[in-house]
Amino acid sequence: MRTPTDRDRVPDPAAGGGPDPYGRDTPDGQDARRAEVAAGGYDLRHHGDAEVGEGLIDLAVNVRANTPPPWLRERVARSLTGLAGYPDGRAARHAVAVRHGRPDAEVLVTAGAAEAFVLLARALTPRHTVVVHPQFTEPEAALRAAGHEVRRVLLSASDGFRLDPAAVPPEADLVVVGNPTNPTSVLHPAPLIRELARPGRTLVVDEAFMDAVPGESESLAGCRDVPGLLVLRSLTKTWGLAGLRIGYVLGDADTVAALESAQPLWAVSTPALAAAVACVEPDAVAEAAEAARTVVGDRAYLLDRLAALPGVEVAGDAPAGPFVLLRLPGAADVRLRLREMGYAVRRADTFPGLGPDWLRIAVRDRRTTDGFANALATAMA
Repeated sequence: MRTPTDRDRVPDPAAGGGPDPYGRDTPDGQDARRAEVAAGGYDLRHHGDAEVGEGLIDLAVNVRANTPPPWLRERVARSLTGLAGYPDGRAARHAVAVRHGRPDAEVLVTAGAAEAFVLLARALTPRHTVVVHPQFTEPEAALRAAGHEVRRVLLSASDGFRLDPAAVPPEADLVVVGNPTNPTSVLHPAPLIRELARPGRTLVVDEAFMDAVPGESESLAGCRDVPGLLVLRSLTKTWGLAGLRIGYVLGDADTVAALESAQPLWAVSTPALAAAVACVEPDAVAEAAEAARTVVGDRAYLLDRLAALPGVEVAGDAPAGPFVLLRLPGAADVRLRLREMGYAVRRADTFPGLGPDWLRIAVRDRRTTDGFANALATAMA
């Protein structure tokens, strides 16, 4: 069994006080974190990678295990011979455009989806910004860092965190929503997302995990008839490229051009561009689809094991992502006990709308799930 360290005992941001164990206690980092905590008591910059440590089985990060596959590593490695030249993103932009049936001008390749949120915050000038929570916190963090005021629309656990378009104020001219949503694993129907669109409003849909959904049902990536729609996609989760940073934005040509004007020159590296081309080719799309079907089976097995544990509640009616959100009594203490037994899980009290009784668990293979479920039962006891 592993003894917890100070890194393991993450302070509750809502409680205030205590050093930041993840190296953000620089003057600039302190100021940014104070602003985030003051904006509602949530550490918006906390992410699952902070939970992972040496010797721990990783259930905290939603990157697919055993990736990138060998063929993708080889494609990236071959690109290294071109490092003397500046990156040229035209081939990657075209490949993504073909993948989604769009003109090249409606695609912007980015250094991960996280960079896209920063570009949105820099390039757009909304007067009434709304972020639908609980969801990935980087959109709000980027908007606040750029000086935008952000209003939160909080979905409720009592109805499975379902999206209610009527809850978004009509004056909102920038709306951000995830689908499927991290951390709730809820997949919102595409027609419901469409209801959020209207003239004069930019609707940002974070589809970072959509390729983990069989058939990418409910995706709006190929839709060109929704006013103000921007779809953000990530290639880091399914393909294990979090360290390479690659994603893209899909939207109308004028908005894409505005985002590109806010992007630094050569922001996406040559190896990342090579990976983008590789991951949107037909064979890769087919492989991702097969991986999504595997996730369905492994997630069902995880849910069955969790259902056998008294006191464990799974969020949503039918989790659709490669992760599930759990509510259980004393989750903060359970999380630390799990670390002692070698399992890292994601605390969820840093997501607006959630509290200390929530944990996010990545879907893994069945052997890993068996070990985790047995450890969770012990930790809860």
